[in-house]
Amino acid sequence: MTTTHAAAAAEIAREAGEVLLEIRADFGEEVQGKERGNRGDAAAQERIAALLAERFPDDAVLSEEARDTDVRLTASRVWIIDPLDGTREYSEGRADWAVHVALWEEGELAAGAVAIPGEDLVLDTDTVDPAPASVAEKVRLAVSRSRPPAITEPVRAGLDAELVPMGSAGVKIAAVVRGQVDAYVHAGGQYQWDSAAPVAVARAAGLHTSRIDGSPLLYNGADPYLPDLVVCRPELASRILDLIAQAADHGDAS
Repeated sequence: MTTTHAAAAAEIAREAGEVLLEIRADFGEEVQGKERGNRGDAAAQERIAALLAERFPDDAVLSEEARDTDVRLTASRVWIIDPLDGTREYSEGRADWAVHVALWEEGELAAGAVAIPGEDLVLDTDTVDPAPASVAEKVRLAVSRSRPPAITEPVRAGLDAELVPMGSAGVKIAAVVRGQVDAYVHAGGQYQWDSAAPVAVARAAGLHTSRIDGSPLLYNGADPYLPDLVVCRPELASRILDLIAQAADHGDAS
């Protein structure tokens, strides 16, 4: 029986991930590209919405795949959901996509889970281990495999970092949590559902999380747009934020 909100988030994320795997297997090569992603998004959203309605009928929801309303702005508890983070990777048959389920309560992220169904993995805020110590000779920086933001280059250069391309935002943040990379820096084009659950898990693992100007990442704001973040090992945070600030002063960050 579920005893915590983190456990509930993990169960819901895992179930949605199983739905996504089933859909991709059922349609196989018959459905490709955006159509495969659209079907997956819709089915995962339907499953998550049903589970939340059953278990937490009084809570509000903010989801990438559902109509937003102002109800959540006066709610004390809001579930922030991305049913399929990394639609492109999912559509291409890759494993680096995720399901995000987070709970915001009274101004803070209270619980969260990130499922990476292609690896049969779920990370949640109750059970995640502290991020392991780095054993790499060079700092490793997670970047988008398709569209790295401009901010990546000054951070890479300043840290003499190795770039590690991978898919969804959730997978990148999970990679920092798992010790596969040391940092993930992003600016532009993200929303609250892209980072809420993975940031909750990263915080539980003892990692630094912030906006690129060092200010806190805040959730359940009226505007769901939340375009930038830094998730990294605590010992790298001040250096990364300094490099970003220097790049902004020279007009190199956007």
